[in-house]
Amino acid sequence: MASLKDVLVPDIGDFKDIPVIEVLVKPGDKVSPEESLITLESDKATMEVPAPFGGTIKQMNVKVGDKISEGTVILSIESSDDATPVAAASPASEPDKKVAVTPPPPTPEEPPKAASPQTATPAPGRSGSAAAHASPGVRRFARELGVDLAQVTGSGPKNRILKEDVQSFVKNVMRDGGAPAPSAGAGLALGLPAWPVVNFEKFGPIEKQAMSRIRKISGPALHRNWVHIPHITQTDETDITELEAFRKSMAKEAEKLKVKLTPLVFIMKAVVAALKQFPDFNSSLAPEGDALIIKRYYHIGVAVDTPGGLVVPVVRDVDQKGVLQLAAELGTLSAKARDGKLSPADMQGGTFSISSLGGIGGGHFTPIVNAPEVAILGVSRSVTKPVWDGTTFQPRLMLPLSLSYDHRVIDGAQGARFITYLSAVISDMRRALL
Repeated sequence: MASLKDVLVPDIGDFKDIPVIEVLVKPGDKVSPEESLITLESDKATMEVPAPFGGTIKQMNVKVGDKISEGTVILSIESSDDATPVAAASPASEPDKKVAVTPPPPTPEEPPKAASPQTATPAPGRSGSAAAHASPGVRRFARELGVDLAQVTGSGPKNRILKEDVQSFVKNVMRDGGAPAPSAGAGLALGLPAWPVVNFEKFGPIEKQAMSRIRKISGPALHRNWVHIPHITQTDETDITELEAFRKSMAKEAEKLKVKLTPLVFIMKAVVAALKQFPDFNSSLAPEGDALIIKRYYHIGVAVDTPGGLVVPVVRDVDQKGVLQLAAELGTLSAKARDGKLSPADMQGGTFSISSLGGIGGGHFTPIVNAPEVAILGVSRSVTKPVWDGTTFQPRLMLPLSLSYDHRVIDGAQGARFITYLSAVISDMRRALL
């Protein structure tokens, strides 16, 4: 005997009011236990909610764009009384590409075959990308490239579509001179020539090295940020002669506390002073693109160089802490980053980022904005230069600054004012007290 049962959002951790980005079923569809019903997307993860039991979809209670939390009724399924619910039907999630954590080793899979641009046959009663057998991460990757998963042939177990299948599909389409139908954020219909395919072994010996997991995760996110955000980079140099003298005078006191007092912590305090003066730089663009979300807290992300690539842990409430406390926290986070022990919480909540190459060298550069932030500061190695003081040239320690920002939110005049103010604060940290 059949009965009507509601399907609720299961335990999804601390996440609340998560938007629904895909509805994978409709009334009348027959679903099996563990078959995906909807896809949710928080700021750090994409999750598919599976069916706890099989049956026929009778009623949908959510649609794309709705925001739901644990316990929200998703839909109703008519199932037989002898249907056995799946234990602990929790959403399958994949970490967002901006999150750099050390996961367990991946399960070996059958090597992917080159996918051809033939149309996959969707399941009965289902259509388009919704019917495709793919993980949340692969679905997101396909959406960013504007690929309809219904056109991609899966090479994974049970014809599951892998990321490599999407990449092969794109290569085939570009090689043949066509382009799949664009979707939101489509990046293929740009009329660009196909990427060159070269047999490098013809020219000499080669070595193929696998990319680190951090680079595999961060690469697509950086690509997304660069493509979607209209970047402007403003550069300047600031005189840190007095700041460096003060830092060195504090070295012994910092040593007693077993912390390393670097110029970066002073720059963090100066950045907060500038953010308070120019709050648009401490904002995010609303999803609809018609408003700014101004943050009244100051959590600064700091890029850390690790053996696997750059990661960006976040130092919270920088405005409420002194430089010695910031130095201690930054040292702890940097050590965790290099050891691969950062937690997702260590990477979340940043309002502005700093990428410092001072310990390596080089001059100005163009840092990429870390979405959903709207600006990032690049810091390079300081150099002693002759600076005219009105009477004579004096040796001064000059620090190169590179400010990249989202031109949809910040115009060139604002960018110039921000970096000029920031430069003045770094040159004379007493301004941070004003």
